[in-house]
Amino acid sequence: MQTLITTPRDDGFYMPAEWAPHAQTWMVWPERTDNWRLGAQPAQAAFTEVARAIAQFEPVTMLVSVRQIKNAIAHLQASPTPHSIRVVEIATDDAWCRDTGPTFVVNKQGDVRGCDWTFNAWGGLDGGLYSSWAHDDAVAEKILQLERLPRYRTPDFILEGGAIHVDGEGTLLVTEQCLLNKNRNPNMNRHAIEEKLRAYLNVEKIIWLPRGIVNDETDEHVDNVACFAAPGVVLLAWTEDRNDPQFAYSQAALNVLMRERDAKGRELKVIKLPLPANMFGRAEEYATIDSVSDNEGMTREANTRLAGSYINFYICNGGLIVPKFDDPNDNVAAALLADAFPNHRVVQVPGREILLGGGNIHCITQQQPVSA
Repeated sequence: MQTLITTPRDDGFYMPAEWAPHAQTWMVWPERTDNWRLGAQPAQAAFTEVARAIAQFEPVTMLVSVRQIKNAIAHLQASPTPHSIRVVEIATDDAWCRDTGPTFVVNKQGDVRGCDWTFNAWGGLDGGLYSSWAHDDAVAEKILQLERLPRYRTPDFILEGGAIHVDGEGTLLVTEQCLLNKNRNPNMNRHAIEEKLRAYLNVEKIIWLPRGIVNDETDEHVDNVACFAAPGVVLLAWTEDRNDPQFAYSQAALNVLMRERDAKGRELKVIKLPLPANMFGRAEEYATIDSVSDNEGMTREANTRLAGSYINFYICNGGLIVPKFDDPNDNVAAALLADAFPNHRVVQVPGREILLGGGNIHCITQQQPVSA
């Protein structure tokens, strides 16, 4: 594997949209018992369901610790799927491949490379979710080694994959609450951060939404509140409840989106995707999470609001893998997504177990584009 000293923009590479054809999806097996309840067994069942849903459309590679190899294989390969589910041994700190895996970039000739962002567990020692993250910071490099793809490393820039979303035509969505947080790149102002994003994603227009989803412990990643459904079309998490603090967050995002233009000068069409009813972690759900932990920044307390959102879905080759929460809006969201993606089949997968750990389906997946 070659580590390059140039940037993707220097070399004519850019981040493609998530709906561009995939070679495979990457995931990481959950096992951290100070984050996942009941020895991570319910989470493992949930991740298995997501992986097997994706494998209806494209191959999946699951990264698994040596301790869990046999268990993961037993779950993932219990019965055949149309596409393969590969299990590869790797050491990790937790299971959020969107944030620890590489952000893949491509050029017009169909070559693929990867951006390896510096990772500090969503804030390092200033609000981060665990105090040791060296294994997770190495995940992107190891994936690129496995695939024998060139690597762009950003030793002076901290970012997570869930903090960015592109249309593949030069437009990027981010949130101020995350990227301008002092626990990521405290010595960089907005202009300096934009220059890094332009250099490594090769985008022209960056749209800054003020906030994300209430109580999102990633410091409000954009992939939980808004995403592109197509160039010029944005899906936005929405509530009509003016007494909910999320109303102000979503309204502020809508105001930005309605006055902005994308990189091609287009006005943005906004589709409001209703949120599920507010959900809260229950005492019995958190009672079996190990209390002996180095997760110094993480709290799992009963009656804590969960950052549930249907925006946290995953686009794969011909499919949309969408979380469901046993909520009346499950089917409303699924229907809106089916309309927004007429060439994709919506597959709903239970999302609560993943949400209890701090994220959802988009957070645990990372797409690798096809190569020429």
